[in-house]
Formats: sequence, structure tokens, C-alpha cells
Amino acid sequence: MSDESDTIYSRAPLQTYLDDVASGKPAPGGGSVSACVGALGAALVAMVCNLTIGKEKFAAVEGEMKELVAKADAVRAGLQLLLQEDTEAYKGVIGAYRLPKDTDEQKAARKQAIQAGLIVAANVPLDICRAALEVCRLATTAARLGNPAAITDAGIGALLGEAAAVGAALNVRINLGSIEDCDYGQRAADELRRILDETAALRAEVLRITDDKL
Repeated sequence: MSDESDTIYSRAPLQTYLDDVASGKPAPGGGSVSACVGALGAALVAMVCNLTIGKEKFAAVEGEMKELVAKADAVRAGLQLLLQEDTEAYKGVIGAYRLPKDTDEQKAARKQAIQAGLIVAANVPLDICRAALEVCRLATTAARLGNPAAITDAGIGALLGEAAAVGAALNVRINLGSIEDCDYGQRAADELRRILDETAALRAEVLRITDDKL
């Protein structure tokens, strides 16, 4: 298990991350793990592309595959950052709750810090949801155009993208329950519904394509 969470997980061994998730520490938790799952989905999309690029029989889609792999790599990099940011955001909320509350001024400052921290803690998994949706979109293109020998990797990529979106959405919603800004809460809830509807539809489409090509 690593020391108190100054760990940069993208530079640490996978075992360190898994041990920290499994530990009694509050972070990294479900939001961070959702980002990790989404990054794995994006990596599988890139794998499909790289197993297609350079092969003569797929020359007609070479350009599209090169564009797709660049997008998948960019989404994966973004999710790796969000994996870390979610851990930091949770620590910010905990720190706000630990602020002193002996005087009226301290109580007001603490409340303001908690509300600000909760919005950050909701924004990060919301960003994970957005990135996870992009993973599902990219997986759909990979399934349609990529090397059929890697079709199951596209299917799993879409499954992981949807899982990342659903998981991160849970973390958005738990924070929304304590956020007093009703306008923010409504906007976030509406966006979550749109994202989850689209990721579910894309996952179903990719699995249909996958089944057809098996």
C-alpha cells in the first residue's frame, strides 16, 4: 500500500493502485476506478485500430483508422488525468469538512468551502462520463471499420466505456445530493441522463455488430 495519497498513479505500478483502492483509505474510489475502466476501453479501441492500420486488405479505411487511434489515445490520456483528479477532488471535500466551526465566520467559511468542494467532486466524475461517452462513440467506429479479427476488443471497449459512464454517474449523483445550487444540480442531472442513454444505445449497437461478425 502506498503512502498517504501523494501517489501519482499514472507513474506508479498497477499493483500500487489496486492496493490503494482495496485499502481502507477513502480515495482512490469508484470515480477514479471508473476513469481507469474508461481508459482501458479507450486502449482497446486503439488496439483495434493498430491491428487494422498497415494491412493491405484494410487500406480503404487506413486514414479513418489513423484518425481514430489518435482520438482514442487522447481520450485515454484524459481519463488517466481524471483518474488522479478524482482522488484529489475527494480529498478536497474531506479537507473542507475538517475546517473549524467554532464561530459564525468559521461556520460560513466552512460551508462555502464544502459547497465548492462538492461541485469540484461532482465535476470530475461528470468529465469522466463525458470521456466515457466518447470511448463508446469511438468503439462504434472501430467495430464498424476495424479488423474483424479484433471485433471482440471493440465490443469490450464499448462495454467498458458504458461501465465507466454508469460508475462515474453514481459519483456525480451522490455529490448532487449535498449541493445546494439547484441550477447546477438540474443541469448535471439532465446531462447525466443524456450521456447514459447514449452510452447504452452505443453499447447495444457495438455488441450487435460484434455478434454479427463473430
